[in-house]
Amino acid sequence: MSMQLCFENIHSVFSALLRWFLLMVSGTLQPLGMISRPKIHTKEQKEGSSAQLTTPSSVNYHFTRQCNYKCGFCFHTAKTSFVLPIEEAKRGLRLLKEAGMEKVNFSGGEPFLHEKGSFLGELVRYCKQELQLPSVSIVSNGSLIKESWFQKYGDYLDILAVSCDSFNEDTNKVIGRGQGRKSHLDNLHKVCIWCRDYKVAFKINSVINTYNVDEDMTEEITALNPVRWKVFQCLLIDGENAGENSLREAEKFLISEQQFQDFLERHQSVKCLVPESNQKMRDSYLILDEYMRFLDCREGRKDPSKSILDVGVEEAIKFSGFDEKMFLIRGG
Repeated sequence: MSMQLCFENIHSVFSALLRWFLLMVSGTLQPLGMISRPKIHTKEQKEGSSAQLTTPSSVNYHFTRQCNYKCGFCFHTAKTSFVLPIEEAKRGLRLLKEAGMEKVNFSGGEPFLHEKGSFLGELVRYCKQELQLPSVSIVSNGSLIKESWFQKYGDYLDILAVSCDSFNEDTNKVIGRGQGRKSHLDNLHKVCIWCRDYKVAFKINSVINTYNVDEDMTEEITALNPVRWKVFQCLLIDGENAGENSLREAEKFLISEQQFQDFLERHQSVKCLVPESNQKMRDSYLILDEYMRFLDCREGRKDPSKSILDVGVEEAIKFSGFDEKMFLIRGG
């Protein structure tokens, strides 16, 4: 009997040792004598780990700053003439796709200006055909678009937004949205028709400022019937359209919050209207500049990150100032 108990004790001890050894091998048990301590993160580590969770699902790529218009409130001015080589631009777009990008919007400057729109067209084709992005869009002033561009690249474009701030041609000229004797409104209507013919969703963007704040655009917007009419409040960005070293002086275009709200109320019957206040514009857009750097606009200026081409998307996006909650609130 005592011999049997002895064998049972030896068997129990051996089994316990075997279980302990297996747990050690699997990494679920710490070696004897090792004390488990909670991990302590510095403030910088916490901010970094939080930023790493940001997914660049929707990106605005301002690949050029050059423009043929001189809008007085422009907040992405022609401070450089740099444009990335197309293969580098494509490499950056692929990095963004791998990081979770689903929507890309090409802007400027005027995106149709560089290489007469062929550079833009090839990027649009690349994003839709090779990266297979669900949404590829463009924001343009509409003045340089030709029907031949739609014939070549229209199948790869989902949305085209044309900027128009007034349905009075003289007001557009005072704002700076015009070139020579060309009619901005004629161009707007032509592009609207081409979008319909080539099955591209048509949008209109308007910046509300001192020169158009009292205008009623209900009839004209309703007739054009865009899928969206984005209405922006004039925004000051230090170094772009305000302050030292800026190429524009937009202070005279600035309107109050109440004036902006009055404009919105006047157009509340327009179902496609989407208001964009200054706060939404500063915080809820992921903006890439011509060097593929994210621009942080939270402090009223454009503070660039390092280029995603140099440090990758995950590292660069930490410094983007992007507010994902605000992005969702505005329906991004």
